Amino acid sequence: FFFCCRRPASSRMLSRSARFVSRLSGRAAGRAFSSQAQPQQQVSPRLAAFREQLASDVATEDETSWTDSVSVAERVGTKRAVKKQHTRHPDWLKVQRPGGDDYMRIRNGLRASKLATVCEEARCPNIGECWSSKKGAATATIMVLGDTCTRGCRFCNVKTSRAPALPADDEPEKTAEAIASWEVDYVVITSVDRDDIPDGGASHYARVVRRVKELKPSMRLECLTPDFNGTSGLDGVATVASAGLDVYAHNIETVERLQGSVRDRRAGYRESIGVLEHARSVNPSLVTKTSIILGFGERDDEIRQTMRDMRDAGVEIFTLGQYLRPSRRHMKVARMLPPEEYDYWQREGMAMGFKYVASGPLVRSSYKAGEVFMEAILREREAAQHGSRSGAEAASPSDGASSLPLSGVWTPQQGEERAARVLASLADSRPEGACPL
Repeated sequence: FFFCCRRPASSRMLSRSARFVSRLSGRAAGRAFSSQAQPQQQVSPRLAAFREQLASDVATEDETSWTDSVSVAERVGTKRAVKKQHTRHPDWLKVQRPGGDDYMRIRNGLRASKLATVCEEARCPNIGECWSSKKGAATATIMVLGDTCTRGCRFCNVKTSRAPALPADDEPEKTAEAIASWEVDYVVITSVDRDDIPDGGASHYARVVRRVKELKPSMRLECLTPDFNGTSGLDGVATVASAGLDVYAHNIETVERLQGSVRDRRAGYRESIGVLEHARSVNPSLVTKTSIILGFGERDDEIRQTMRDMRDAGVEIFTLGQYLRPSRRHMKVARMLPPEEYDYWQREGMAMGFKYVASGPLVRSSYKAGEVFMEAILREREAAQHGSRSGAEAASPSDGASSLPLSGVWTPQQGEERAARVLASLADSRPEGACPL
């Protein structure tokens, strides 16, 4: 029905043609009408003055125009983006690119074991020194218990989570077998904080140490542990200290005043001292070690007091290094200390009685220089325990000095004796100082 009622195509084309012709005729009529003479409109005085001003401006280009006095208002509330100038690090923070036969040998061996090392994960600037050391002094640092921490220190770049993935049950044995196969003689075992595990990972540490010692008794092992605060506590410290390791390390990180602003709220200055003291009380033959980072805004008297507290706790190895900001999310660097100040703190620490002090802008807690010296300490101790003396370095009993290192003869002191000793040292050097106890 629709097709039958429509008009033919020829009719539709004729209608469209007629409408088109009518539009053209209308436009022509309009043009003819507009071409007729129109009465001239009068120009207003204001428009005439404006035209005259324009004409004079064109005629006199050297003269100023009225538009020069016009001021353009700037946008309110918008600031122009200023590109921040990049501040280059000083020259003493630059290192050479790692390489060499020893470095490549250790790197290939570590990667073949498919275990993550802190040296590579954290991009440690000392990796070239530690891995290129002569045989017997090469050092590697591995991380167990995963790569995600349950705490959030403001200086650390490790991933954080409240509930990280649990480690595999057979990870300690596999880790130990991989460590024993490496061509290194000194290994540092460290981990993230695992407050989500009942014992904080203390038994995990112990299983790795025992298995490594079974497979390769000659390998030196250092454990850089958390404080186990809130989990197994001092019982976890005792579990690790009695597992058969050679060096027990726990970092104090910074001075007492800055603990709350630098470290996680679950860590503390006195808690860290308690960890180091308890490790020595459980196993007096252990070498204990700690480290602080400079550049957070600490004062010289606070650094000195921290070193005294660590020495009083029986710590033998002390390291100091420069804080470098990992990203904009982390706390800013308060000051870059020059190498001369690190040399000063190295001399200051040795004068206090530390067995070794590694101090420098790029020194970290597992810096190889400390481990080389601890090799000598451990060998000397073993020789002394077997009744041998080391020639000129060994002192006779009649001289009143023992050939054993300090940790071999150190015993925990009573609280009153320790307080009296600290107060006496403060009175000699800083009478106005407050008692840290």
